[in-house]
Amino acid sequence: MSAPTPHVFDATARNFEADVMQRSLQTPVLLDFWAGWCEPCKILGPILEKMAAEYGGAFVLGKVDVEAEQELGAAFQIRSIPTVVLVKDGQLVDGFQGALPEGQLREFFKHHGIEPLAAAEPEPEATAPAAVDPQAEVARLREEIAAALDKDELKLELVLALLQTGDAGEAERLLDGLPANLATDDRAVRARARLGFAALLKDAPPAEALQAAIDADPGDLRSRHLLGVHHIVAGRSQDGLEAFLEMLRRDRGYEDGLPRKALIDAFRVIEDEDLVGQYRRRMSSLLLV
Repeated sequence: MSAPTPHVFDATARNFEADVMQRSLQTPVLLDFWAGWCEPCKILGPILEKMAAEYGGAFVLGKVDVEAEQELGAAFQIRSIPTVVLVKDGQLVDGFQGALPEGQLREFFKHHGIEPLAAAEPEPEATAPAAVDPQAEVARLREEIAAALDKDELKLELVLALLQTGDAGEAERLLDGLPANLATDDRAVRARARLGFAALLKDAPPAEALQAAIDADPGDLRSRHLLGVHHIVAGRSQDGLEAFLEMLRRDRGYEDGLPRKALIDAFRVIEDEDLVGQYRRRMSSLLLV
């Protein structure tokens, strides 16, 4: 196999967290599981290395020698080689086995939005919006809606603000009344996902009672899960993620993998990308232990 280049590196258990998981938050990482005795690997490897150079940093290629890195091979449940796995945003998103031809590899990259950087259009610089007090935003939107009842876009904005304050009941009623064009808006879809958390709280004890139960028995994962859901619904994203992460730390197999599922569902509804990235990395670190 070729020596490492700026876009190709040797992935090991030691550098996996920094060079694969954390790096994938900015740049997709393609993992190539190979071995020196594998003939198909000798066909696929050079093609991937050539494409990594051609794509100019649109993705980086991590080479995993399964003979030297048996721990990683076991963690990824590698049964045959070559096996290729794509990691984006701290998540294993896709993969394939065998030596695909270059044309199919290009289609694979295109499917995941990976194009040569030379052909990519520069993205305009985004300006971060100013922080807004959710309670003040709810009051402002109520006034605007009262003055313009036919502006459904304002009602969707009110839904989002209500979710930030934890008022899931009114948010759901407003969502149900939105016209079809707004019901499929990305913001409405995300709001529905958050309301899915709220549905888990039907007949659940209040947050204070759940916290008391956890204080009495830190291993009470049911109470810890429901408390995390309370936090997510009320907009306390970090508290919710911390509760789910502690569940994962204590028993990753609890209720058929509920801790991991709860974290992934929370990642879908939380808009703070930095916070989500931080907890994706922490989740991945625990799963690889």
